[in-house]
Amino acid sequence: MKNFSAHPRHAALVLLVTASSPALAQATNAPLSREVPAVESAEPEAPGDIVVTAQRREQSLLRVPLAISALGGDTLQNKGISNSAALATAVPNLQVSSPYGNTQPNFSLRGISVANEYNSNQASPVGVYIDDVYIAARTSHGMGLFDLDRVEVLRGPQGTLFGRNTTGGAINFITRAPKLSGGSGYVEAGYGSFDTYRAQGAVEATMVEDQLGIRVAANFEKGDGQIRNVAPGGRDANSVDTLQGRVSLRIRPGNGPLDIKIRAYAGRDRGTQAGIHGLTGPDTPGQGFFEVNENSIGESRTDAWGVAANVALELGPQLTLTSITSYDGGKQNLQQAADGSPLDVLDINWRSNFRQFSEEARINYDGDALKLVGGLFYGWDQTITDNRFNIGSALGPGVNGGFFQHYRQSRRSHAAFLQGDYDLTERLVLTLGARYTWDKAKYRDGFAYLFAGNLGGPDLPIAGTVPCAGVPGTCAYDPAARYQVDGSNKALTGRAALSYTFDGGTLVYGSYSRGYRSGAFNGGGYTSSVGITYIDPEKVNAYEVGVKGRFLDNRLTLSAAGFYYDYSNQQVQDTRPGPVSFLVNAPKSEVYGAEVEASFRAFPGFVINASGGYLHADYKELTLQNTDLSGNALPFAPRWTATAGFDWTIFDTGTDAVTFSPTVNYFSRQFFSPFNAIDAVGTGQVNAELQQPAYAKVNASLAWSHGRAQIRAWINNAFDKKVYSYGLDLRGAGFPYNFLVPATPRTYGVTARLSF
Repeated sequence: MKNFSAHPRHAALVLLVTASSPALAQATNAPLSREVPAVESAEPEAPGDIVVTAQRREQSLLRVPLAISALGGDTLQNKGISNSAALATAVPNLQVSSPYGNTQPNFSLRGISVANEYNSNQASPVGVYIDDVYIAARTSHGMGLFDLDRVEVLRGPQGTLFGRNTTGGAINFITRAPKLSGGSGYVEAGYGSFDTYRAQGAVEATMVEDQLGIRVAANFEKGDGQIRNVAPGGRDANSVDTLQGRVSLRIRPGNGPLDIKIRAYAGRDRGTQAGIHGLTGPDTPGQGFFEVNENSIGESRTDAWGVAANVALELGPQLTLTSITSYDGGKQNLQQAADGSPLDVLDINWRSNFRQFSEEARINYDGDALKLVGGLFYGWDQTITDNRFNIGSALGPGVNGGFFQHYRQSRRSHAAFLQGDYDLTERLVLTLGARYTWDKAKYRDGFAYLFAGNLGGPDLPIAGTVPCAGVPGTCAYDPAARYQVDGSNKALTGRAALSYTFDGGTLVYGSYSRGYRSGAFNGGGYTSSVGITYIDPEKVNAYEVGVKGRFLDNRLTLSAAGFYYDYSNQQVQDTRPGPVSFLVNAPKSEVYGAEVEASFRAFPGFVINASGGYLHADYKELTLQNTDLSGNALPFAPRWTATAGFDWTIFDTGTDAVTFSPTVNYFSRQFFSPFNAIDAVGTGQVNAELQQPAYAKVNASLAWSHGRAQIRAWINNAFDKKVYSYGLDLRGAGFPYNFLVPATPRTYGVTARLSF
């Protein structure tokens, strides 16, 4: 592998043509559900084409010179992808992890992620959108998926049309909107392992044909903990308790040029915390892998809500003006027993409130040879955090205490952007785009203190730690003391691409893109104000070549891409003696690899789906805790990922059909820490524990469809594979253990659905 990886461009090209997705399966395989798709889009060029809006206009997936995975709502249902954390099973080079279970997911796309940073104030380098609305709070990213038209996953920097904080890519969740014609809907109910009940549904009505319609959708899931707690009387971890709702109103007065879509949503989660192996784990007598021994399993309480208005006005046959205005909010109250033991060693209450507002105005020009998208963007978001860290015997043997932390962070972003596609010839298209962004951020009302007190009881402040420039615990407590920092940065990002379409419809392209993630404050600074600074933004220069099209008489649909990244200033945590947490920049990283997604209709009723990804993501320069980590792999960046499966319609009478859909997902070894297996000198770290060796999981479903009704039996992780999804070094912070989160065990169930 050393010789192979020494030539990154050669490696990408070799893999581009030799490697072999569910994302493309939708293009050649009719969905199991007989529900009519809700997307209103441009005319498809071939039966089964997926229409996407990755370039802020409607295009066939196979005509967009970008690496995109597009999953339709029916595909999500039939693959059992019920929340955003499960997307990794369907998208190559995508990893999803979190120390909080499905709450506040960490998306890693082509190796670019928040790395070992876990604080709620940080922006994801993979931008998350709902109906083109940027969602700043990472807590709101752990959403349940229901009544979606599709999910578009854009790999690579999207710094032109999607904006800041997209060094890794973007994920756009597109909900179903009223069609303004007739009525439709569905109801669905299911029961599964761990006594889990599921129900969701949607109903759509047209009050005035072609002018006024409404769609209402809801989702509910409740189940017992999936990680058993062997502590006497203790609650099980990873339980589910979710309720969500959405209302969409569409108004098109007189069926004219004005089209108004208003969407409002709200949801809440009340499940128990993720299972944690810490002081005790599967090597402890009487405790298995999918078990914990924890006396105070906490609850993960999150809420999210928002309203958005998308107003489009056709100014002429080639010109459309669009305004997207949104206001969103939410909060998290995560009670996390972080020691993984029946002792009160480390119990944390992560608490934050979020608010955001955004406005984007853009204009689309659709000419014969020239197509333009340009506009202005403004965004504001605020995070107010109150965290409490209870540490048993923090002040001495038998003397309990801990730290309390408070701060208010606000960010404002302004941007102007323009991208154009120009037909140099009938088949050759030049794409040029640029975006200029101004970001400003404020850290206000910052204070933290060391207190004496028991878990769940009142605390007595005894020393100030923020503001405090000295050794933690040596500054006198001053209830009026506050700490503040300002930060700002500007960035020019953009894209240039050439694409060529052959006679048979095959598209080839080459592109350069520049992405950017804004500077950030250290939300983990609570033992000293020394570590609370505003650090530099991330930047990536990305080069990509790709090919996509249909072959073998349209039986094979193929999409492949090779890429090379020059990545600088990844934002990572560095815990230094004290312990004091610093947020620092990793000066330079190199990322390259390739992906292939394919769908092959072997014969009528039998479609093979496959995808594969190769990824080489290493730090070229990085020092943490005075330890040189150059050459280490980026966290959450397995070298190889692959998915293979098929959809076999065993019989289809026209009224009744039975379809069997198994899938195997493979992931090679991945590390959870930039340290990989290196231990910082004098820390007591055992970083080799913070990794997950290679593994494969098997999922499957068997569905019977009768007209508009469907019954589906499913199983995930069929062979109960024991896998860790996240790990964190706590030895470096002074605790005698590492923190590891086991992933979900085998689950299974049955779902019934009726469409109307």
